[in-house]
Amino acid sequence: MKRIDLLSELVLENQTKLLLLVIDGLGGLPGENGKTELEAASTPNLDKLASKGEAGLLQMVEPGITPGSGPGHLALFGYDPLDFRIGRGILEALGVGAKVAPQDVCVRGNFATWGPDDVIVDRRAGRISTEKNRELIAFLSKNIEEIKGVKVKLYPGEEHRFVAVFSGDGLSEEVEDADPQKNGLPMRWAEPSSSRGNLMASVANEFIKRVRELLAEEEQANGCLLRGFSQAPHMPSLSQLYKINPVAIATYPMYKGIARLVGMEVVEADRGLEELFEVLSSQWDKYDFFYVHVKYSDSFGEDGNYEAKKEVLEKLDSLIPKVLELKPDVLVVTGDHSTPSQLKSHSWHPVPVLLVSPYVRYGNCSGFGERECAKGALGIMPAHHLMGLMLAHGLRLSKYGA
Repeated sequence: MKRIDLLSELVLENQTKLLLLVIDGLGGLPGENGKTELEAASTPNLDKLASKGEAGLLQMVEPGITPGSGPGHLALFGYDPLDFRIGRGILEALGVGAKVAPQDVCVRGNFATWGPDDVIVDRRAGRISTEKNRELIAFLSKNIEEIKGVKVKLYPGEEHRFVAVFSGDGLSEEVEDADPQKNGLPMRWAEPSSSRGNLMASVANEFIKRVRELLAEEEQANGCLLRGFSQAPHMPSLSQLYKINPVAIATYPMYKGIARLVGMEVVEADRGLEELFEVLSSQWDKYDFFYVHVKYSDSFGEDGNYEAKKEVLEKLDSLIPKVLELKPDVLVVTGDHSTPSQLKSHSWHPVPVLLVSPYVRYGNCSGFGERECAKGALGIMPAHHLMGLMLAHGLRLSKYGA
């Protein structure tokens, strides 16, 4: 029996409130001062919670495996990411509210800066404004409606990101990313990972060429990249599995998408940190499981901005009292992966986790940081075990066996 099925079999329904606060890209590596961004940040509120809770490190997939945001979040919600594999494209599409049929292929797009000889100068087009993104998508939508009999629907995202949904017969998600993954490298065109992906790869490459032609005069966003080719999977919802009434409070489309995929209600929030917790407070009486997502720690990690990531963590810590005022029965603070500013990317390093409830064995940690959490009672555990702990601390699991 899979763990997720066991939890579903044992789950009880009650009125306890469970809060999962996900700080995107939380984990880091020591900088010149010998401390990670989290360790260097002034976080008195999280440190105090760490002394009163149970801490540890989460292995998001397997040791040495660098997780994407999708697998990381699935693990936090109790789905083993090796059993449930989901492409980024479908998550982004659901996040922007796209209507997706089972045969459609969804893709995450990046506006990018192309140089001579198809070298990708900047994969994020200087992080153009969301307003500029919308202008470009409106223009492209009028000029690219169909390619080789396949309909194309475009949706703007945040900053440089957008979503493309391809609809037609014979399409498959079995296509490799059209993205060199690093700046300064030649364009890597879409290739099928099996013969079933031949048509989709051909359509994707033609789409990229048309975008390049249409945006040739743009200074920054003069082309695009496509990655995360994916179709809609079938997944059991959190409500079905755990008898909870869950809500997601997030700003970026991808995280709204994964929340919708697992059956959460999604409440819109502005991009400020304060707004997230104001929305949380306004929804507190309506739900019993709350997923709150903080994005900017990851963004600054990917930019290699150690100080800015540290400042986000400090700002977040200053808002923790607003969370505690709500008196959650179970509070978990963690991340979906590590994003060290030294690497400017996701990494394989385990992620700090902190669990607070009336039933913890506290006293192991003096602060909330990678090396303090490594001393904690939770140890290093698979991330998809976390949901079982949250349910148990919320008194939502019955005994197993006689």
